[in-house]
Amino acid sequence: MKSENLKIRGMHCASCAVIIKDRLAKLDGIKRVEVNYATEKAKVDFDSAKVSVEKMNEEIGKLGYSFVDHGKHEMSGGHDMKDMHEMNDEKKMKSKVLFAFPVAGLVFIIMIWDILAKSFSSIPELPISMDVFNTVGLILSTITLFWVGQIFIKGVGRFLRYGVANMDTLVGIGTLTAYIYSTAITLFPSLRILLHLPEYTYFDVIIVVIGFVTLGKYLEARSKARTGEAIQKLMALQAKTALVFRDGREMEISISEVQIGDTVIVKPGTKIPVDGKITEGQSAVDESMITGESIPVDKKVGDLVVGATFNKNGHFKFIATKVGRDTVLSQIIKMVEEAQGSKAPIQDLADKVSSIFVPVVLGISFLTLILWLTFGTHALGFSQALSYGILSFVGVLVIACPCALGLATPTAVIVGIGKGAEYGILIKNAEALEKINSIDTVVLDKTGTITKGKPEVTDIISLDSGWSDSEILLLTASIEKLSEHPLAEAIVANAKEKFGAGNSEGVRENFAFKKVENFLALEGIGVKGIIEGKNVYIHKPAGSENLDKITELQKQGKTVIVAEVNEKKIGLLALSDTLKEGAKEITAKLHKKGIKVIMLTGDNHLSAEYIAKQAGIDTVISEVLPSEKAGKILALQAEGKKVAMAGDGINDDPALMQADVGIAMSTGTDVAIESAGIILLHGDVNKLIQVFELSRATMRTVKQNLFWAFIYNIIGIPVAAGLLYPLWGIVLNPIFAGLAMAGSSVSVVTNSLRLKAKKFR
Repeated sequence: MKSENLKIRGMHCASCAVIIKDRLAKLDGIKRVEVNYATEKAKVDFDSAKVSVEKMNEEIGKLGYSFVDHGKHEMSGGHDMKDMHEMNDEKKMKSKVLFAFPVAGLVFIIMIWDILAKSFSSIPELPISMDVFNTVGLILSTITLFWVGQIFIKGVGRFLRYGVANMDTLVGIGTLTAYIYSTAITLFPSLRILLHLPEYTYFDVIIVVIGFVTLGKYLEARSKARTGEAIQKLMALQAKTALVFRDGREMEISISEVQIGDTVIVKPGTKIPVDGKITEGQSAVDESMITGESIPVDKKVGDLVVGATFNKNGHFKFIATKVGRDTVLSQIIKMVEEAQGSKAPIQDLADKVSSIFVPVVLGISFLTLILWLTFGTHALGFSQALSYGILSFVGVLVIACPCALGLATPTAVIVGIGKGAEYGILIKNAEALEKINSIDTVVLDKTGTITKGKPEVTDIISLDSGWSDSEILLLTASIEKLSEHPLAEAIVANAKEKFGAGNSEGVRENFAFKKVENFLALEGIGVKGIIEGKNVYIHKPAGSENLDKITELQKQGKTVIVAEVNEKKIGLLALSDTLKEGAKEITAKLHKKGIKVIMLTGDNHLSAEYIAKQAGIDTVISEVLPSEKAGKILALQAEGKKVAMAGDGINDDPALMQADVGIAMSTGTDVAIESAGIILLHGDVNKLIQVFELSRATMRTVKQNLFWAFIYNIIGIPVAAGLLYPLWGIVLNPIFAGLAMAGSSVSVVTNSLRLKAKKFR
């Protein structure tokens, strides 16, 4: 099974997305299709043995759409830039707008003047005869309809040939009907006299409607492009060149030529070109463009650096470890692109409406014309009924707009996800962004989430006179060296510091860890092994022996580890971790929002309670094995709670997946955490409150957009059909319908763009 994200050319409205999805879904070998009008992309899962992208392209090509050649317009990270087709389309649309809008504006002014002159005697009538007006109108409307409105005519053609209809079809049928009628009575005046038709033509309607709709489409396209600016900004962060040391000399090369293993030189005040590990020198690096953190991070030998971050003042060298598509920046761009193309559950209703919208509107428009010709003829006479019938017929077709519905959710989601990326918050899909808004319980892992995750050895207590503190530390570090647990790393680091020469390279030369045989890791309990023929067991406290000493250390918030040799306890090691800066404030803010905060940890109850008290957390679930964490989340969900779980994404994977929303604390060097829906770069717990504020702001915008999109159509279509005529004698001129239709989509996108200016504390 293969999956492709394909850029689509030729989409003009939300109904286009429905047409493309339905047509592709019918092909043999297509497993799943999602088409997003806002991003103009299709995500297709398919069997490449049965169907190809070329075959799909051929199928939608019949309907006027095509896939942009993917893979040809890439930057070094493999992300699509704005292609030539898009630039040409935008240029053509702009030239049409520059012609159509001034003409439409002039005709609109003339029309308003004529209306006012007929209503107020103080305003003189325009000195233009109907014959002159119709002749000029015929010429201008012909150019407008068949050049500017070419896409609308093509929409009618595809409807007649393939039976598919979109917004272009509606506008095309309406304006073409008005054009044929107006042209007929202008060129054949005897026909008008024979049928007792009014002298009035609809050339002004055609010119102004197409002018306003085309302007609306142009503004909508520009606004839509702005919703995706976050991706372009991320792409622009990347350095263009890199200074590398090759063949005994320094040389400047394109970033696309950097290879894994290259020695890269970074001078003060320059961007770091790719990801790597420092081998020489030190500096302070501004990582705000990746993590959202404004304070520069000190970097030294052995530390990892991320491409696109900014070197402030030092000079250093590093070995390139990730280039091209594999860099952190490329991973972030890919994740944001995929997330912006995903669909939020709240969009389902709009999609269902959009899928039947055009056929329903076509039915309403023809029914409107029939009702005017039947009931209207009895009340007003055929001539006036036909005139009102045509106005209403065209008005219904023009004012109906599935675009506003189709854009309501995705534009807000695109801006929201892009805004999150600016703050170092990576949202992997729109569903997670929506779900976080309904969360009432946040479960926080202790180590690495609430605390810094870098515990230090604070106490070594010998329980056997035959073992010194140093011997206990070396024995414990030797076996813990084979473990990946954060506590194990702290013990090994302490041993290196105590026995070594002060740095990791020197340590390896000055002392050796003891050889371990038959190593065994016991999940959530400890480690076992044989050292120099002795059975060594390093584990959590169990039983009542030395309980007072252990309890005393645990009351201080320290984690205690027992060292045991040949089933005899020889010593205790105590480790302490500290709260992350802002953890207490975040807990208070979550409580203020009515969200319950729970700490979930494998640590003992006393240590957990100590940390929880410092952080202001009132509920603690402690002494839980990693494999049991998901069960605890499930139990909370069984109580009816909507749960978000925040953890480090390593031993918390099952719990992150079980939660309604999983939030992973990333180090900023690897963002590919599959189990989480949201990733906080730099492991910053302070971003947690921003996640909730971002979700609420985005969902509030989505609901505003949907409300106005639905209300617009619910009110607009009946008014255009003539619902107000029996009450107040009002018939909506299609010109105002066109203006309203153009404004509806632009207003929805503009409302979404307001998110870009919002600040999240």
